[in-house]
Amino acid sequence: MSSQSIIIIAAMARNRVIGANGGLPWTLPADLKRYRALTMGKPMIMGRRTLDAIGQVLDGRDSVVLSQDPARVMPGALHASSLEGALTLARASAGRRGVEAISVVGGEAIFRQFLPMADRIELTIVDCAPEGDAFFPELDPTEWETIREAEMPVSPGDTAKARYLSLKRRRAVI
Repeated sequence: MSSQSIIIIAAMARNRVIGANGGLPWTLPADLKRYRALTMGKPMIMGRRTLDAIGQVLDGRDSVVLSQDPARVMPGALHASSLEGALTLARASAGRRGVEAISVVGGEAIFRQFLPMADRIELTIVDCAPEGDAFFPELDPTEWETIREAEMPVSPGDTAKARYLSLKRRRAVI
């Protein structure tokens, strides 16, 4: 068992939409800066379509891509064909980098698979309700508690207002 925490990092609209047609249905430059700060130096687990939407392997982070087809994973990314394989690669990366967290950055199927083992969620709530084809899973309020909430600073180019939530998994008291 590894001591690295698993942190889901996501942005969702009020209607739980996280994606539309292979991209984000909003533009939030401040949220992209926050995403960079939250993920920098840490391994990121994602699906192939999420990496395709990003368009490149991001600097300063290892991209562990969960996909059944290694030929479709872009060069520079680490390929895993199973959840266990992705965790093994991400834990090894975290160990090499000397970090204590693994970021899980999407998409929908990846979030659903990793939600039961996540320790924290860094969630941007975007104040809109766009059409979409990818959704963030429902969170059980008995399992998650908000430990921090803040309005996102408005920046030029924003297409919506947003707020940040930091959630942690509630631990059962025995």
